[in-house]
Amino acid sequence: MNVPLLDLRPQYAPLRDAILAALTRVCDSQQFILGAEVEGLEHELATLLGVKHAVGVSSGTDALLMAMMALGIGPGDEVITTTYSFFATAGCIARLGARPVLVDIDPVTYNLDPAAIESAVTPKTKAIVPVHLYGLSADMDPLMTLARRAGVAVVEDCAQSIGARYKGRAVGGFGAFGCFSFFPSKNLGAFGDGGLLTTNDDALAHRARLMRNHGMEPKYYHRFVGGNFRLDALQAAVLRVKVPHLAAWTEARRRNAARYRAMFDRALPGRLGLPVEPPDRYHIFNQFIVRVPDRDALRAHLTAAGVGSEIYYPVPFHRQECFASLGYRRGAFPEAERAAAETIALPIYGELTESQQQLVVNTIAGFVR
Repeated sequence: MNVPLLDLRPQYAPLRDAILAALTRVCDSQQFILGAEVEGLEHELATLLGVKHAVGVSSGTDALLMAMMALGIGPGDEVITTTYSFFATAGCIARLGARPVLVDIDPVTYNLDPAAIESAVTPKTKAIVPVHLYGLSADMDPLMTLARRAGVAVVEDCAQSIGARYKGRAVGGFGAFGCFSFFPSKNLGAFGDGGLLTTNDDALAHRARLMRNHGMEPKYYHRFVGGNFRLDALQAAVLRVKVPHLAAWTEARRRNAARYRAMFDRALPGRLGLPVEPPDRYHIFNQFIVRVPDRDALRAHLTAAGVGSEIYYPVPFHRQECFASLGYRRGAFPEAERAAAETIALPIYGELTESQQQLVVNTIAGFVR
């Protein structure tokens, strides 16, 4: 029995007819750019996330880029963020000519360490970008307090965390903007690229809607330079079929995470670093990350046994070649470097069976022992 890191087919099969009908609806309408499907999805997701505005966009990366563009971030500005995330988090800052100011992570949650932010703030700081990594919210209260005191905006990178909660509130509604991804591997995935921008600020929402369509209002009159950041109607239609199932899919992932914990506690008590869920958070487990000293050898062992895995992320931003000019040295952020060397993602999708999980655990136990 092989266990893939992710298998989307079991999720698709029961929705196939509804998805094909939704796609046919769009094809029959011949309205592929924005329109009723995108507006419907935006309304449904704003309600789900408890925010005033949701703006469908072309990808999670473009959501981050748009948010920073809407805030006027550019050359000469600094944006504080984690050194340990998917590349878009820091890449979008650099694309605007601003400087990514990197900080270390909390070694338990893998999220940006709020205690590390204060010393990174300078008069040039324009924003802070926390990442709700792997489906677990960052510690938002101290971060928001610091941002208000410093007078800087917060842009939440929620690409991996739709439905995650902090003290009962969904992520994406704390900062000036929340930025979500609908990449197919996400808990709510499209049939290609797609993303969402959320905000509770009316003026920022209006600016974002113009931003995604070249800064245009009315047609062919451009208030500012935006871009083509529109969400396809076909992708919106697929997502609208999936949204009603998201809560159940999330609970399935959470059940699988709890089962993993119980299995690992029996097979390898105290031998692996397992994911945590602080009492004030609701983890959606986009990834199930374990920590082991000989990570690369373990991954080879899993691969040989037919068990899928992935390494997120083997090279922190401060060690990436393209960011060498930032001047950070090896060892500058030791917790991120340790996480990059010791963590591995295991299969966690909701349709994973108990027997598949047991095979994963037995395979790891055979290696660690």
